[in-house]
Amino acid sequence: MTVKKRHITKQLLEMAKAEKNKQTAARIQTVALAKQGFTCPQIIQMTGYPRRTVQRWIARYNQAGIKGLIDKPRTGRPTKLSVDKQRQFCQQVDAGPSDAKSTLYGKDIQQLLERDFGVIYSLDGVYKLLHRLGYSCLKPRPRHEKADPQLQEAFKKTLQGDWKRSPKSILANA
Repeated sequence: MTVKKRHITKQLLEMAKAEKNKQTAARIQTVALAKQGFTCPQIIQMTGYPRRTVQRWIARYNQAGIKGLIDKPRTGRPTKLSVDKQRQFCQQVDAGPSDAKSTLYGKDIQQLLERDFGVIYSLDGVYKLLHRLGYSCLKPRPRHEKADPQLQEAFKKTLQGDWKRSPKSILANA
């Protein structure tokens, strides 16, 4: 593979080590391998990337240097909830449910988004939004409504001395 003489191999490897983006670092390392004289099949064997991908990275490096290996910003659908509204939404979620419920479920958040912010999300979209904003799905441990925590603690204290360890199991020879 022909690689233009923009950098020496040592410079490329140092740039790859210093690069914070793993994908860009992998591309620079691939160019360094080609610069060292490895063939495309050898590079494919070492890196695991497809032939066309390796060839494209070398062509991009030859055309634009290191800048050609960096991903360009991609466009996408803008979010339905603006940054300001996201802050308000997070405050409402952190405050918890306003009614008698003890937890917010996906459907509750879906209704909150529609009622208070005027945006409609699918249930899957709600979970993706929550994940993007740093929330995770946690389920509280179920507790019976008639459970008395004080009685449970007293029960644990009185039976603590009566606990017996079960005998070790005997493994059969296989």
